[in-house]
Amino acid sequence: MQYRRTGTTSVSAIGLGAMPLSIEGRPEEARAVATVHAALDAGVTLIDTADSYHWHAGESGHNELLIARALASYPGDTSAVLVATKGGRGRPGDGSWTVNGAPGHLKRAAQDSARRLGVEAIGLYQLHKPDPAVPWAESVGALAELIDAGTIRAAGISNVTTEQIRSAHAVLGDGLVSVQNQYSPAVGDSEAELRLSTELGLAFLPWSPLGGIARSALDGPSGATSAGTAFHRVAAAHEVSPHQVALAWLLSRSPAVIPLPGASRPESIRDSAAAAELRLSSAELALLDAVRAR
Repeated sequence: MQYRRTGTTSVSAIGLGAMPLSIEGRPEEARAVATVHAALDAGVTLIDTADSYHWHAGESGHNELLIARALASYPGDTSAVLVATKGGRGRPGDGSWTVNGAPGHLKRAAQDSARRLGVEAIGLYQLHKPDPAVPWAESVGALAELIDAGTIRAAGISNVTTEQIRSAHAVLGDGLVSVQNQYSPAVGDSEAELRLSTELGLAFLPWSPLGGIARSALDGPSGATSAGTAFHRVAAAHEVSPHQVALAWLLSRSPAVIPLPGASRPESIRDSAAAAELRLSSAELALLDAVRAR
């Protein structure tokens, strides 16, 4: 496993996006725990969760509690594992998502998350999404207060623009360590946010990093098809999965990038973790860059 940094903390270059373990279609707990253990066995030391990662109404924090149980039952050393959770979104249980960036809500949510995770201070707490009904400065100010109170050690922001990154950085300074936006072979509209994160020394955590490489994307005339075809062809040349190629390509975009592939099976996260060791040639990277840019 290769390692990168979130603030002053060294973490694996590939993280685990734990959302699939708790939302619709989630696996039974034994397989979910086995998936987390497989990630740890593969050297993954960054696990991304959220209080809103659950399926039914009334089970807020399902994923955080699951991660806590999985870590507690792991036979190895978990002291280097950074659990990054998020607050500011909700799920009523009908499949929809809500947003609440009110300072009071965020502070209570962080305290509840710390309790569920069984920690005195959350290693990385992320504002899940800007709330259009709440001034951005107020939501970010709540993160600063949480750091000052010792409830969280570092803050991150998610689903944000460059303007929001700059504003949050001005308020939080070194307390802001990460940006989590959607970014993948299929979705590249966070290029500016990636560049700014790199410039400011922030980790850039792509969510849904494998979009655009599904085998079904190889059918049809779209630009995504060309990209999908290229990723599959490079994978065939290396005798690895297209998922590994996509993650290795993402790692090449910037030393700030730490992808968070989701997984609900041990086999999936083992395959994703192996991408940290995959080396693509300059010609292969140029090809993938070119088809992705179309």
